[in-house]
Amino acid sequence: MTDEVAGGVRAGDYRSLAKAISLVERADPSAEKLLAELYPSTGKARIVGITGSPGAGKSTLVAALAKFYRRQDKRLGIVAVDPTSPFSGGAILGDRIRMAELYTDRGVFIRSMATRGFMGGLAKATNDVVDLLDAAGFDIVLVETVGVGQDEIEVIRTVQTNVVVLVPGMGDDIQAIKAGIMEIGDVFVVNKADRPGADKTVTEVTMMMGLVEEHGDWMPPIVKTVASRGEGIAELDDAIRKHFEYLSTSGELDRRNRERVRIRINTLLKEKFMGRLIGETLTEADYEKLLEDVLRKRSNPHDAAEDVLRRVNF
Repeated sequence: MTDEVAGGVRAGDYRSLAKAISLVERADPSAEKLLAELYPSTGKARIVGITGSPGAGKSTLVAALAKFYRRQDKRLGIVAVDPTSPFSGGAILGDRIRMAELYTDRGVFIRSMATRGFMGGLAKATNDVVDLLDAAGFDIVLVETVGVGQDEIEVIRTVQTNVVVLVPGMGDDIQAIKAGIMEIGDVFVVNKADRPGADKTVTEVTMMMGLVEEHGDWMPPIVKTVASRGEGIAELDDAIRKHFEYLSTSGELDRRNRERVRIRINTLLKEKFMGRLIGETLTEADYEKLLEDVLRKRSNPHDAAEDVLRRVNF
């Protein structure tokens, strides 16, 4: 079954791709084998993140970019990370509603994912889903984060080019001062630029750029857009393309890819270690007793962790 799904994904079959993503999202036992089989087919897509504060118009911008790329006959995969429903645990699907007109386009594949409490504006399986879209032969993969502002720094570990979306009149002048969101931006967009204060926001971001050293030789451009009318989208694409060219010629692309792989391996090691620790080295009953001892002050978190490590045979 895994070979059949993998073959379908490589052939660009949407039904197989949707099935593969579902296997990954629910951590099906066959998902790891599927991802391993498809991993050699990855590395061809341009991966672009769209992040920023809630209400900045990220979904509208993604839809406008998608239409722009489709006019160039490029195939597009979109991962839209939605807030998690507090009742069902699933995605609220706001992005799907806003991108509804793209669903009839066979050159676009959209997948909404729930964060399910995963920090950083992304869903836990986002990296794996991006790999699946890459293996399916999409030219560009857009990753739209959930919109949690300052915490949205995880996206830089998933994408090659990160677009930070700001808008005038919504406190983004204050948000811009926060170092985290400034350091992860490769391209800045002032969306809804037909509103008063757009030029002021551009000026403030430009001033803040002088205080951020992490960008190296690349100075992030600032693009004004009105995504609802498709204005500034060509200029945004030009900025994204130039950044990718910079990554390719400077060696930064290899460095980012290496960092992405390192983070993913470290994360998987932690998950697999904990998964095997509780259930094999430590029974569920033993672990619950450990928690109870800490809760009742008969022990403390540090001693409890050391006690567990002493039982591990490295």
